[in-house]
Amino acid sequence: MTDHDHDTRADTSDGTLPGGRVRAEKIRCDACPVMCYIAEGRAGACDRYANEGGRIVRCDPATVLDRRLAAGAQIRPFLKADWNGTLSDADVFVSAVGAGTTYPDYKPAPFIVSREIEGVDVVTVVTEAIYSYCGVKVKIDTDRHLGGEGAVVRADGEAVGLVATSEYGSQMLSLGGVDHLTGGSKAEGRVTCDTLMKLCNRAAVELTIDGGAGVVVQAGQPPIVDGSREERMRVGCGSATIGMFAAQWHGLVDEVVVVDDHITGVVSEHQAGKVLGWPDTGIKIKGRRSTPGRYFQVAGPGLGWGGTDIEDPLTILGPWNPKKGARPGLSLLMVSTTGEHAAFYVLDEDLTPIARPLPAALRPSVDLIAENCEPALCTVMFTGGAGGSLRSGATRNPVRLTRAVQSGRAQVSCGGAPAWVWPGGGITFLVDVLKMPENAFGYVPTPALVAPLEFTMNRAEYVALGGHEDAIRSLRSVLEEGGEYGAEWRALGPVR
Repeated sequence: MTDHDHDTRADTSDGTLPGGRVRAEKIRCDACPVMCYIAEGRAGACDRYANEGGRIVRCDPATVLDRRLAAGAQIRPFLKADWNGTLSDADVFVSAVGAGTTYPDYKPAPFIVSREIEGVDVVTVVTEAIYSYCGVKVKIDTDRHLGGEGAVVRADGEAVGLVATSEYGSQMLSLGGVDHLTGGSKAEGRVTCDTLMKLCNRAAVELTIDGGAGVVVQAGQPPIVDGSREERMRVGCGSATIGMFAAQWHGLVDEVVVVDDHITGVVSEHQAGKVLGWPDTGIKIKGRRSTPGRYFQVAGPGLGWGGTDIEDPLTILGPWNPKKGARPGLSLLMVSTTGEHAAFYVLDEDLTPIARPLPAALRPSVDLIAENCEPALCTVMFTGGAGGSLRSGATRNPVRLTRAVQSGRAQVSCGGAPAWVWPGGGITFLVDVLKMPENAFGYVPTPALVAPLEFTMNRAEYVALGGHEDAIRSLRSVLEEGGEYGAEWRALGPVR
């Protein structure tokens, strides 16, 4: 509930609303720039802070990662319960998940934690950052055509991003960004924010691409393209597949064509075939010849063979040339780059390919292609720019933090997961959401995303860049006393 959501009907003279209802007293939350007025027992617009007994508290506990536990395991502190585990500064990391925010940072970050690692006093600045300048890069392992480069990607009918350049065996989407979050209509911003938060919190999102396919995307799960669940990422392009498996086919079949949207391979013409002594077959491929045995543009992109729009692979073949080796009885294997499609043919007296059952001797080679395909998955990389006043929560001289990050003297992490920082100006980073704690992302109704962010460096470096030295607290102090929003909730019982 925000300050513009309150009942606008006039109060009665005795302080009640019409009908005898009593207006609940509200207090203003200063945890973020929205500054909601929140009634007793209610949460703010972000669902992250609430009014409990006339004071603002954090709805979710902060997350402490214990490096000794299995990957992904975590401890949630500030739950009014003793933690009986031994305390080792090197093993325990206070993440920004649930830590709260001080944005815009006119005061120090919620937690500035000191701990000792291998004899070095290390400081970690912990805050939940608010991002208007953010988005996700989505890698979708599929050779299916999702949409043309630059095509608009939509969620619930609203534009939320675009199709980026394809990569090897994968289609790429770029979603979010400040123009979609705040530069369009309210509906566009709201849907964009919701889409980004769901993707970053590992939920499934249904997207449609203008002029292309519909796809269900979920981090760590196979994509679902136009209702069909993808199982395999292609082993390589058609030419690469020829290179890998030509020796498997030699002596078993007269010609092999690997159908691919990018590069279709022909073994008798390919370098690999020539090295093996493969004779010419007089085959004719409809497409733009690149180098020997490699053809571009044999068909349009689509959901058929090898990511093309064809269902019958013979449509990419022209007439066979008897002067270059074509003859009745010549055998032909056509296969896709995932092994999902395979067909066997024999030329008749008119040099027309006639379908025949796949010989048992060729089945292992088709299965080997499938075996060498990796599982098709979706990868979601959150990308954000950590600039503005956020840096002043760490230091009184914000540009020094940027320089420390860019020089490698300060490390950036998100919920304890290492982030890759782009070179150049600013602090723009990428992080794999699967390496972060679950449900690490929230939102504010700007609309903008809220994500955990930590800066870690040695204490001397932190002090040198103008850090808030007087706000540094020991790890034990943080675990015993909690933070500004919920100080009585703690991970450790009082020292006795």
